[in-house]
Amino acid sequence: MGVAKPDQELERVLSAHAAVLSRIAASYESRPALREELLQDIAFAIWRALPTFRGESSEQSFVLRIATNRAISHLAARQPEKGTHPFAADGTKGCDSFENVVDPMPRPDELAARHQGAERLQRAVRALPLPLRQVVVLTFEGLDHEESARVLGITAGNVAVRLHRGKNLLKQMLGGPT
Repeated sequence: MGVAKPDQELERVLSAHAAVLSRIAASYESRPALREELLQDIAFAIWRALPTFRGESSEQSFVLRIATNRAISHLAARQPEKGTHPFAADGTKGCDSFENVVDPMPRPDELAARHQGAERLQRAVRALPLPLRQVVVLTFEGLDHEESARVLGITAGNVAVRLHRGKNLLKQMLGGPT
């Protein structure tokens, strides 16, 4: 069996991580056109970085690190609206990026309630300060403290602190007990 061509390898990596990349992009960008632009930037960054991947971390960690860094660059490049921090939520409404998480067969009222809950959570995650948002998003993707630390280039202890603060802030924003 021969070595995969670079374009085939990129296609394989993007296909294998498509769902997580979509969720990462949705965690940083609510507007569909800008979310698609961010996904394209992430794909291009992965294409450029693939030749440097040496297997020192998992492929998922490698891809998530690139996606997270591109998402941060995307946010930093956007002109913040007057009076807002560049890493604050953009305040737009109507995000539907979590619809694939919903069971396709529920009753319409159940579907509407789930969709509203997912929208509300996603808006709250976008409103988190960037260091907390990064850790929360990676935790939602199933990474443990050690792997999140490798992706973000910080210590596992720092991940734990940021996650604790992020969870508490989300509870406050969503009206839950602290």
